[in-house]
Amino acid sequence: MQQFDLIIVGGGLAGASLAVALRDTRLRIALVEHQAPRRPEGWDSRIYAVSPANVAFLDAIGAWKHLDAARMSPIRGMQVQGDAGGEIAFSAYETGVPELAWIIESSLMACEFWESAKRQSNLTLLCPARPQALEMRDEAAVLTLADGQVLSAQLLVAADGRDSWVREAAGLLAHNTPYGEKGLVANFITERPHRSVAYQWFRDDGVLAYLPLPGDKISVVWSAPDALADEMCGLSEQALADRVADAGGHVLGGFSPLTPAAAFPLRLMRVPQTVAPRLALLGDAAHGIHPLSGHGINLGFQDAAELARLLSQAPPWQDIGYERFLQRYQRARREETQLMQTATDGLRRLFRESVPGLRPLRNVGMRLTNQLPYFKNTLVRYALGAF
Repeated sequence: MQQFDLIIVGGGLAGASLAVALRDTRLRIALVEHQAPRRPEGWDSRIYAVSPANVAFLDAIGAWKHLDAARMSPIRGMQVQGDAGGEIAFSAYETGVPELAWIIESSLMACEFWESAKRQSNLTLLCPARPQALEMRDEAAVLTLADGQVLSAQLLVAADGRDSWVREAAGLLAHNTPYGEKGLVANFITERPHRSVAYQWFRDDGVLAYLPLPGDKISVVWSAPDALADEMCGLSEQALADRVADAGGHVLGGFSPLTPAAAFPLRLMRVPQTVAPRLALLGDAAHGIHPLSGHGINLGFQDAAELARLLSQAPPWQDIGYERFLQRYQRARREETQLMQTATDGLRRLFRESVPGLRPLRNVGMRLTNQLPYFKNTLVRYALGAF
């Protein structure tokens, strides 16, 4: 049996960033992952909007300076439009910050974390590897891998995604609410420059977002009803490009395809208990939100930052798998997670409900907010600092 202080199951963005954040600690870490990340030949269609707070986290763990700046784009402005003339605009300049967020390919970050992990002296990287059995003992979590290896640690961290094997094996409940929607993602070359401005439309057929990539390129996320998402995935690449450009009112002119489209089902996932004796949940294993905010990975990074802070500050005598100790992490992360889940789910419901009189009311609310600079900038600053 191999003995560790900490086992992380899942080497995605949240799990790998936690491992790297603990590089200077005394902890002996095992990272279990079934497949190493790799870069696509062209552009990755899976991108994230990384907030300034999480840029600071990536910088603190030594990853930010190694990311290729030519593959990233800042968001310096954002235009949000309702479904009946409502509009609100956000500006980095007016808020007094350099940028509202950075648009970064998922694989760019994943590969950088992976390279850092491979060089980490206190980390054992087990890949390819899959968990097969889990036993939670009083003094340790014992994980058996599919190849027969047996690992033991004071603390096991589940960072293995929304359908977490570890969470299920440990018996922690997850309440899923399917939205009946898919998130369609694809990248395009635009006829006109985006000037580092992101766009979002709340439409009758879902939420459409244009996110700026370097040069005259954008990434599109369209959260659409299942039938519409499936229909659009069946279009030719140019037909989809025309459909997406038309849906945005040709604000950036015509589009040319850059990557094929992909779609993934959307659901709200609430996990009442994110820690247990010898166990902590991280990232998508701990929560799921609607992608209209672009904050999913930001929550995961902040999970990693908080858990890394707790573990790195623990005295040598502390049992890091003790549930009362881990509850500090659960308490620290609960408010932000619940706030984002409630806000994104509420916004989606607000613009999907067809209650008489609701449409003009929600759009008047957007226009009113746009006319109150102090209130609007306070909202932006809270988002930048908290997420």
